[in-house]
Amino acid sequence: MRLGKKTGNNASHSIKSNFSKESVHIDLVYLIIRGIFDRVISLLAIIILSPLLLLISMAIKMNDFNGPVIYAQSRMGKGGTSFKIFKFRSMSVNAENILKSNADLYSKYLSNNFKLLPEDDPRITKIGLFLRKTSLDELPQFFNILIGEMSLIGPRPVVPSELSEYDRKKLLSVKPGAMGLWQAKGRSKIGYPRRAKIEEYYVDHACLRLDLKILVANIINIFKGNGAY
Repeated sequence: MRLGKKTGNNASHSIKSNFSKESVHIDLVYLIIRGIFDRVISLLAIIILSPLLLLISMAIKMNDFNGPVIYAQSRMGKGGTSFKIFKFRSMSVNAENILKSNADLYSKYLSNNFKLLPEDDPRITKIGLFLRKTSLDELPQFFNILIGEMSLIGPRPVVPSELSEYDRKKLLSVKPGAMGLWQAKGRSKIGYPRRAKIEEYYVDHACLRLDLKILVANIINIFKGNGAY
């Protein structure tokens, strides 16, 4: 997030302007507003969407009774702290074993920016394929937002092995988000290193106007199913 812009050729003046009281005040106001917005929206979403959350949970259990409804995976949060991101389970219980037991499949997964096309991925369940296409598998992340581990808008939280693709200090200086600029630009259609550049651009230019644009773009992409798999 920007605390100010460099103006003129005087380096000392630029440094002072970057850390002026006015700039810090503006940034603090932005953070407070975003924090309130995150809590209010996530709480309302959980309440309003509770019937849908229940229906999805039942569908997952009917498809695979032995597995859990929620899948929790370690991701990197602000300051480098690890947290568990919540998703509706869209894969078989033994998904990791399926992936790593097939050397060719695992190699393809790594070379394709930690992704596999749905038709190539034997881990995804039938209900899971639908949840991913509609982004409904991401709904439990409202709980991550409510407890303060994530923001509604921000860089997508990554697994530790993906950190090497980024400017680590920059990426981990902000809370990860459920919706981000990378998703707004195309999501899974965009791989590394362009994905990292997009996410880092957001960190450098975060503001309420950009957040609003990202929110609208993500909502449109969700309804269109753009880049979701």
